[in-house]
Amino acid sequence: MPEVLNVSDTNWDFLVSLLPPDWERWAFDHGAVRRRRGFASTAALLRTLLLHVGLGCPLRETVVAAKAAGWARCSDVALLKRLRASEKWLHALCVGLLAESRMELPAGVKALKMRLVDGTLVKEPGRTGSQWRLLYSVAVPEWECDFFRLSGTVGESQGESLRYFAIKRGDCLVADRGYCQAAGLAHVCEQGGHLLVRLATSQLALEDKSGGPLDLLGWLKRLAQPGQIGELPVWVRHGQKRYGMRLCAVRKSAEALRESQARLRRRAQRRSQKLRADTVAYAQWILVLTTVEPAALSTAQVLEWYRVRWQVELAFKRLKSLADFGHLPKRDRASSRAWLYGKLLVALLSEKMQRYARAVSPWGGCWARQDPPEELLA
Repeated sequence: MPEVLNVSDTNWDFLVSLLPPDWERWAFDHGAVRRRRGFASTAALLRTLLLHVGLGCPLRETVVAAKAAGWARCSDVALLKRLRASEKWLHALCVGLLAESRMELPAGVKALKMRLVDGTLVKEPGRTGSQWRLLYSVAVPEWECDFFRLSGTVGESQGESLRYFAIKRGDCLVADRGYCQAAGLAHVCEQGGHLLVRLATSQLALEDKSGGPLDLLGWLKRLAQPGQIGELPVWVRHGQKRYGMRLCAVRKSAEALRESQARLRRRAQRRSQKLRADTVAYAQWILVLTTVEPAALSTAQVLEWYRVRWQVELAFKRLKSLADFGHLPKRDRASSRAWLYGKLLVALLSEKMQRYARAVSPWGGCWARQDPPEELLA
């Protein structure tokens, strides 16, 4: 009788092969598994957690599906406790995959703690599903979530702002232009922290040394060659105080400029808005504000650190294009952080799968029984 190929198990075996070699031992080392009560194996525990976190299934639906598949026999409350206990394990898996990806970090500063800031809207499934705003920061090179804020999306104090982040002296927050607001920048400076933020020319007015408006576009036109970088001292006013900063800029390549302008046109068309000439002009450069001294981070290093934050954001954008964010735990910080690490794990596994895409057959292939070709590992 011919062997029947279980496509689901074959696909799972392939996914497990993408994990770091010590992934199963780490479950014991980090306290996710002390005993396997309710779960057939460590792999079954991870499979159940990814069903809940990765696909956004509610806890009750997850335990029903896991029981039917023979992976687990537990209650939804027990699964939530397992998710909470798996925080450090899921974090370790993310760090292991990031190390394998060979993502290079710019030279750091011993006196600074670099924190990559991001946020997103989380829409839970269903026609009446709740919508939440998630703000978080990830410390690097530890890749550890050191801040997590969940709020509604309507009313005061529900937007994206650096004002909502806890700041310690020596922290350096790396954020996108959505956080380029005078109140948030002032908050970071007043708490003794540093910032590295993409400039939003429509949201923030820069001043020169004398307190007058800055001729930003006139200065930027000096950076005429693709890849040319420059730096300019600027000041930001909030209330009665002014904060001195460095504006670091790099001219985009011709290809990147075409993509940026096309994206601007699509967005304006979607919103039925007229595209402003200065918006098109500023799209020729990447502009980053920072309060870190030049002796600590050069102009090029400031721009490189912003690129790292952008890569982390891309991982989440890929994830949101594959699946809804789904039901998230809202009761305690440990389970919320575990949920976030689970989302990052799915995104990182998706990235790694793309490296093997050429050799994966439509029915799942035989990756569980053979090593991938050497040219794919290069």
